[in-house]
Amino acid sequence: MRILLVGDVVGRPGRVACRHVLPQLYETESIDFTIINAENGAAGLGVSESVVNELIEAGAHCLTTGNHVWTQKGVAQLLENEPRLLRPANYPPECPGRGSAVFDAVGQRVGVINLEGRVFMNTLDCPFRRADEEIRRLREQGAGPIIVDFHAEATSEKIAMGKYLDGRVTAVIGTHTHVMTADEQILEKGTAYLTDVGMTGPIDGTIIGVRQEEVLSRFLTLMPQRFEVPKSGKSRFGAVLIDYSLDTQRAEQIQRIERILTGDDGSAQ
Repeated sequence: MRILLVGDVVGRPGRVACRHVLPQLYETESIDFTIINAENGAAGLGVSESVVNELIEAGAHCLTTGNHVWTQKGVAQLLENEPRLLRPANYPPECPGRGSAVFDAVGQRVGVINLEGRVFMNTLDCPFRRADEEIRRLREQGAGPIIVDFHAEATSEKIAMGKYLDGRVTAVIGTHTHVMTADEQILEKGTAYLTDVGMTGPIDGTIIGVRQEEVLSRFLTLMPQRFEVPKSGKSRFGAVLIDYSLDTQRAEQIQRIERILTGDDGSAQ
């Protein structure tokens, strides 16, 4: 079984990249299940109903989020109504939506857990202890492979989560920093791990998907800036592909995937 996780989709260029690249990957890589982190999909901050619909039409089976999940108006109702959209599980239980779910795919029930880190991030419930609870719940629902999207800032916290869950989940994949790391590996007890899958979004004249002039001004002046995402130009598609063995019930291989798109026509390098 082949499971794809696509890194943080940023604005329109990220959505366009998904629309162009995912069909190609479905054809060439025989993908069975796709997870997309969509928390920057709506103009760079948050997610909306139209973004959810667009990414599902592009091929997503599940959408995860992160610290920007609450930005867009109406997202609370969206989280309640759309079972394919997750928010981090370690937000307080009173928050709308769900942090994990089980999905049917090619004879297997795939579990997905969305967690948010606490180092340099929001003060939330412990993601490690919440992971324990969510794994138990998904196993009771018949989940075979379980994929964890750990939306976190600190590399150390992400590595710690990978070690903590090694052998208990299929993969721990980091999101949030928008920078793809090169440390993909199968951990000692069989869990696939990558510190960060990077982003899917614009790269021309940007800093992690935002117009570079605005980011540089913020660093130089410390003054508040309105960050904007370019609507066109060269973009990057970042993802990771995990091979899950139905026989051994563990991850057998992990592979980073990167495509550079030169424009809105979907041409890639």
